[in-house]
Amino acid sequence: MLTLNYKIVVYLMGVLLLFNGGFVLLSALISFLYKDGVTFELTLAAFLILSIGALFMLFGRQHEKQIQKREGYLIVTFGWVLMALTGTFPYLLTGSFTDFASSFFETMSGYTTTGATVLNDIEILPQGILFWRSTTHWIGGMGIIVLAIAILPFLGIGGIQLFTAEAPGPGGDKLHPRITDTAKRLWLIYLAYTCLETLFLWLAGMSFFDAINHAMSTVSTGGFSTKNSSIAFWNDQPLIQYIITFFMFLAGTNFVLSYFALTAKFKKIINDEEFKLYFGLIVVFTLITSTVLILKEGYHIAGASPFWEGAESALRSALFQVIAVITTTGFVTSDFTQWTPLLTVVFFGLMFMGGSSGSTSGGVKVVRHLLMIKSGFLEFKRALHPNAIIHARYNTKTVSDSIAYNILGFFILYMLSFIIGAVGFGILGIDFESAIGLSASTLGNVGPALGEFGPSSTYAALAQGGKWWATFLMLLGRLELFTVLVLFTPFFWKKN
Repeated sequence: MLTLNYKIVVYLMGVLLLFNGGFVLLSALISFLYKDGVTFELTLAAFLILSIGALFMLFGRQHEKQIQKREGYLIVTFGWVLMALTGTFPYLLTGSFTDFASSFFETMSGYTTTGATVLNDIEILPQGILFWRSTTHWIGGMGIIVLAIAILPFLGIGGIQLFTAEAPGPGGDKLHPRITDTAKRLWLIYLAYTCLETLFLWLAGMSFFDAINHAMSTVSTGGFSTKNSSIAFWNDQPLIQYIITFFMFLAGTNFVLSYFALTAKFKKIINDEEFKLYFGLIVVFTLITSTVLILKEGYHIAGASPFWEGAESALRSALFQVIAVITTTGFVTSDFTQWTPLLTVVFFGLMFMGGSSGSTSGGVKVVRHLLMIKSGFLEFKRALHPNAIIHARYNTKTVSDSIAYNILGFFILYMLSFIIGAVGFGILGIDFESAIGLSASTLGNVGPALGEFGPSSTYAALAQGGKWWATFLMLLGRLELFTVLVLFTPFFWKKN
């Protein structure tokens, strides 16, 4: 039998629950300030979560202060599930949901920053619950695991295995040799962006409550809104939409580049290949989308009085929705499935794009697409020069074979997961368009899907089986496949 350090697993999941309970307690404070009638229920939920966390820490207190890779994968996967399970307490105790499946779906959608909701009327929820929904985005966006490893040195525990498991894949440049210092810097940038966007949205005309909720949803690339119509509620206030667009762009950019910008290392940003492709894709797809919209609406006639107003509206809608889908934020100002069949196909493709590595967005990630394209072109050279040793290069550095194989394996697993996900929805009786849309959206943590579950709809029509399947796909996508799927392999549980 494999010897695992189970006590450290239990202990650190207790630490995560303390974070969870603390944020629920903050939601109770918001409830008290707004006198929304659910302060007691939220306080009780916080007490229960904190008590469970304390029991976990008590049980695992005599642990070896060393985390190996296996323990790291277990802590991240089971920690995420446990966070979501206890995150349902505020919903269930306040009666926001009447069944556990819906409550768990909403909570997992929050922590994985998917932003899909099974609520038909969001605006009737108490402020404390609305704040809790947005908070699940915020603590899930950068990763509660990354927050936890920032304090692990105080507990005498190293956290590199946790960071690797929570944020796998290429592009993980560190800001500091010590992983905990990296986590602290990332969270400081994350917090600064949240505060800045809250201030800007408030000054632009949002209420302070709406501003802070949407800031938390934006920087986490989540997508939960306090309004039934999402950001379309402010369609008559372009400045608000431009502010959210800008911060979605930042959130979908590698946070290491934000650090470089703050330390005036602009050359590193300009020369970063992933950033250039990320920016270029946004520009190209925005131009394509806005051109189609302008032509469709008839604003192509030069000199026509509504031209500039209509063109600005089309450009704003295109830019917003392109960034919202590429970064997997999932906010909505328009139903892109109602524009044209061409744009529906375009946005479906964008669901597989993902933002930058090292960002809070989901999806495949731009750097993986970039390296797959480079490797594909190198095959032409290898065909002409079969004996030559040729490697792809990224940011002037040679990409090792292990990274190339990892990316190829990830992409194959991702597409296989998408197909199996769609088949699963099909088995549950969901039509083809909706099934592939649901699979792509939940696996990529995007939010809005296609068909019956498009941008202007919610996931309320999903049967309980569909909610559980979608919840699994959201977790699988958020932890980038390997972290979850490795637990299902027999060799994970065997001795080396």
